[in-house]
Parts: sequence; structure tokens; C-alpha cells
Amino acid sequence: MKTLAFFNNKGGVGKTTLVYHLAWMFADMGKRVLVADLDPQANVTSMFLEESELEKLWDPDVDSKQSIMAPISPLIRGLGDIGPAPVRSISSRLRLIPGDLNLSSFESKLSEAWIKCLDRDEAAFRITSAFHRLIRIAARDFDADIILIDVGPNFGAINRSALICADAVVVPLAPDLFSIQGLMNLGPTLRRWREEWLERRSKNPEKSLDLPIGNMTPLGYVILQFGIRDSRPVKAYDKWSQRIPEVFSKSVLGDGEQLSLDDSSGHCLGLLKHYRSLMPMAMEARKPIFHLKAADGAIGAHSSSVKDCEKDFSKLADAILSGF
Repeated sequence: MKTLAFFNNKGGVGKTTLVYHLAWMFADMGKRVLVADLDPQANVTSMFLEESELEKLWDPDVDSKQSIMAPISPLIRGLGDIGPAPVRSISSRLRLIPGDLNLSSFESKLSEAWIKCLDRDEAAFRITSAFHRLIRIAARDFDADIILIDVGPNFGAINRSALICADAVVVPLAPDLFSIQGLMNLGPTLRRWREEWLERRSKNPEKSLDLPIGNMTPLGYVILQFGIRDSRPVKAYDKWSQRIPEVFSKSVLGDGEQLSLDDSSGHCLGLLKHYRSLMPMAMEARKPIFHLKAADGAIGAHSSSVKDCEKDFSKLADAILSGF
């Protein structure tokens, strides 16, 4: 069982769409997949569930206990440890721990706990490891092969606790200046979180507590939403794409490795073009692009694009699995 997080300091690059499609692709490949939505915006949850289900899920007058807030509420209220993780069945090989817009209320609790871990405070370790423990329990119950974690685009305490759960991190990028800047911020932060967690983990007073290792190994990056012409990225996108390998090496790997512009090192896991009108079609049909049928409107040129999309995600999924 491997845990993979998708993270970038720059929002709006298509991260959640990537997680959603990869979850379906891994499931299509026969893997048992658990998706944990730890983004307080809960965007991946809104892609998996119908609006009527979301209304019920987040209705403050309904004690549904169906989102990520249910198991962590005792910790927020200071009344105990985590409860059972709520898990939604999406398909026979795909499960979801639904996100919640109220998750941001856990931020201050996590920030305080991070400091108190240095004082060997057991309660602080229970709070900091809450995401890891509830995800692991849900994954074991489902016999999951792979866990995908979606988080928001910031360096807050929620993301820190979510990221230390991950064996590896994939960085989604758009080929633009802002993503390059985000990449420069991300690498040093991941290294600092890893070092800080290693120090805290050694101070855990309760040895039976299941704590994350905190590897957060950078597996590579995926470039999304670039435009193409004659099967090649258009010049405006290509310019930024060419800069990504070196920035990734220096800022994220921190090893000063000099990469060629074609990134033969293999850190580029895939390039996904902008699928344009297919995305709203897929959102309307509430399915991944590569599951669209003629009945959904995928006819003519769209039909061919659906097949291309399936090939793109299949290739990307293989690259990720081989990197683990």
C-alpha cells in the first residue's frame, strides 16, 4: 500500500482534475484506490458526488458523520481521539473519504500541536497524526493498493499534516511563470517539513501510536493544460516547460543535478494537454473524460480525443506506478 499526495504552492493548475482522473485510471487498471480529500475546498469530493449528496453531507443540521470532519471532531473539541473514517463507495475498486468545507477549523489545532510535539506531548502527536491514522485504517479496511491525497495550494498546518502522510509527492504544474515560482517555494518547504517531523517523531512518548514516516519523496512532476499545435506544445508554453526540469532539480530535489532540457532523468511523469470542451462534458456526465461515450456527446472528433486522453492517463499512471 502506497500513499501519494499531489501538491503545488500554485493553485489553478488542474491538480484536483488530475487526482480525479488518476483515481479512475488506477481503478480501471485493477488497483484498489482510496482517495482522501484533505483540501478544505473539497473540490475532488464535489467531482465524485452529486450536488444533492453534497448538500446532505455538509448540512449543519444533519448529523450525517459522512465527511472528514466526523473522525477529527473529538480532537477539535478536546474530547478524545479520532473516530472511524467515513468512506464512500464510488465503484467496486474506488473509495472516497469526503472532504468538508469546515476542515479549515482544524488548522489552528494542528499548528499548536506541531509546537507541542517538541515537548513530548502525547495529545499533540495524536492530533498531528490524525490524518495518517484515519487514512490507514480506512485503507486497511478496503485492502487498498494505493492512496491518493488531494490538498489545497498553501503551506498551512493542514497541508503539512497531510503531506507527512505521503510516501511520495507528485507536483502538478502549468507551463507558466507562476508555477515556476511555486516550484521554487515548494522544494525547500518539503525538505524543512521532513526534517522538522523527523525531529518531532523521535520525541513521541507513546510508542504504540501509529505515526507517519514523513518521507514525502518527490516522485516527479506532471505538466498540465498546455496548448498544442501539430502535436507539439505551442511556443508560449514550450518556453516555460523547458525551464521546469532545472528548477525541479535545484529547488525540489536540492541535489544540484544538471538536467538536459528534454528531462531524460524521468522526473517528468507526463504532459497532459488541455482537453477543452471534453472537460465540461465529463463534468456534466460526472465521469472521467476517458469514460465518455457517444451518448454523453463524445462523437466525431471528440471520440478520438477521448481515446487520446485514455492513452495519456494510462501512460501517466504507469509512470507513477513504476516510480514507487
